[in-house]
Amino acid sequence: METPINLTALSSLLGIPGSTPLTTREMNERLQVYLYPPSKTSGRLQCFVSSLSQAFRVLGVRLLSRKEAIREDGTFRPGIVVIAPGDYPDDELAINRVSALYNTIIVGIHDMPAPLHAGSSTQNKLDAIVSRLAWDMVHISIYLDDDRWTVCTMNGGVVELPGPCPLPSDIQATLVPKLAAQVVPPRPSDINFLPGTLASTSAIFSSIADDFTACARLWRDNDYLLTHTSRESLHYRSAFYRKVVARYLDQRSGMSYGFFARQLPQAVPPAIPCETAPAPGLTETPDDGIAVRVLDSWYRVKPAAVIVITTRSGCRKTQLDPATDLVSITLDNGRITFRTGSEHPDSSPARPSFDTLTILAHALGNTFIASLLKTLRPSWNFPGDLASKGASMTHWHGYPQHGQHELISEGYFTHGEHNPPVSCSTPQSAAYSLLGKLEALEASLKTGRPYRGDIHIEPHHGTNIVGSLDLAQTARLLNG
Repeated sequence: METPINLTALSSLLGIPGSTPLTTREMNERLQVYLYPPSKTSGRLQCFVSSLSQAFRVLGVRLLSRKEAIREDGTFRPGIVVIAPGDYPDDELAINRVSALYNTIIVGIHDMPAPLHAGSSTQNKLDAIVSRLAWDMVHISIYLDDDRWTVCTMNGGVVELPGPCPLPSDIQATLVPKLAAQVVPPRPSDINFLPGTLASTSAIFSSIADDFTACARLWRDNDYLLTHTSRESLHYRSAFYRKVVARYLDQRSGMSYGFFARQLPQAVPPAIPCETAPAPGLTETPDDGIAVRVLDSWYRVKPAAVIVITTRSGCRKTQLDPATDLVSITLDNGRITFRTGSEHPDSSPARPSFDTLTILAHALGNTFIASLLKTLRPSWNFPGDLASKGASMTHWHGYPQHGQHELISEGYFTHGEHNPPVSCSTPQSAAYSLLGKLEALEASLKTGRPYRGDIHIEPHHGTNIVGSLDLAQTARLLNG
C-alpha cells in the first residue's frame, strides 16, 4: 500500500507493529482460519459455513487443519481466527482452548435471527448484542435468517447483508477487516501509569473542564452517548466465565461508547520542503524529521509529544464529573503515558479508553497538519489555533444526522468512508486516523478552503470530529 508516510516511520510514531495490514488484500494474506467442529448443526448452518469456507479460499485466506490449529496441549495456536458454528455446551466452548485472552478471535455463528427488534432503543440493542457475546464467549456473532445474515460486534456494530449465504465480496468488505485485528483494551505493559499526577486544579484544566461539562449537557438528549452496558448486568454460564470477561475488559465495570477529548495547545515548527523523495528503505528518525508526501511533493515534519485531556473508560459521557472522569494521555515517540487527577479515588482505578491510540493518532496528525500548513499556507489559521487553544475531538458510534454541512462550511473535510471497516482499539484504526488527516489536508489545498479540521468516518463503527471548534461548539452543531 502506497502511503504519504513511510509505514516503518508510522509504526514507530504510533507504537504499532510494522507489519500491520492496512488493505483488505494484505489482511486476506495474513488471516489464518480454523473451523471449529460444531456440537449441533442444521442445514442452514452447514450451507452458510460451506459458503464461508469457499469464500475464504477464493480470497486467499488460509484454512487450517486441526493439527495446524491446535497445539499438543490442546490450546489454539496464537494469532488465528476460530469459526464456531452452532451452540456448544460449556465444556466444548472454543474459549476454553485459548492460551491467552488477546491472541485468538472467536466468531460464533447462530441459526437464528439477530436479537434486535425494530424500534428498540440504542441501549437495548447494545445490551442484546453484548449479552449474547458474553453468553457464547465469542468476539463476533453472525446470525442467519431466511433472507439475510447479520454481523454483530463488540463495539455495538450491526451489519446486515442480503441472501442466505455469503459471497466472497461480502466477506472481503465486511468480515475480513474485523478479523484482521482483535478488539483489546490498552495493555498495562504498553502504558506508563502515573495516577494522581494530572494538574486538575490548574486554570487551563478548569477552562477545559467547563468545555467538557457544556458539551456533555448538549449531548444529554442524544442516546448515542447515553449507552452504558454494565458487566454485572450480563448473563454468564458460570462464575468462571464471568471472571474471564472481567479479565478481558481489564476489570472495567462495563462498556460505554464514544469519547470527548481536548488536545492541549501546541506550537510546531514549519515543515521543511524536500527536493527529492526519500530513498526506499531509508530509516527515518524523529530528530531528522519524518518525510510526508502532500500533493506529490515531499516535506519533513518533526514529530512532537502530544498531550490530550479525555474521558476515562466507562464513564457516563453525558453526566461528567471533571474531577474524576477526565484523564490525561500523552504520546511521545510511540510511548503512552496515562495520568489521573489528584481527586480520583484510589478505590476505583481509572482505565484508559479502548480508543486511546486513535485519540493520540488524531492529536499527532493535528501537529503534522499545522507544521505543513505553516509552510504551504502560512496565512491559514489552523496552526495558530492549535498553538493558542489546542483542538477538540468528539467520537460516537453513529453518523452525523445534523451539522455535517455546517462543519464542512467551517472548513472540516471528510475522509475514511472507503476504509476497511476495522474495529476500535486496533492498530489499523489509529493508522487510518493519521493517514486520513493528510488526505483531508490535500482536499483542503485543492479546493482552496482553509483547513480547520476533519470528519473521520469509520465504516460499521462511528465518527470522529476533530478540529479547531471546541467541544461545546461541535456538540451544538451535531445536536441541532
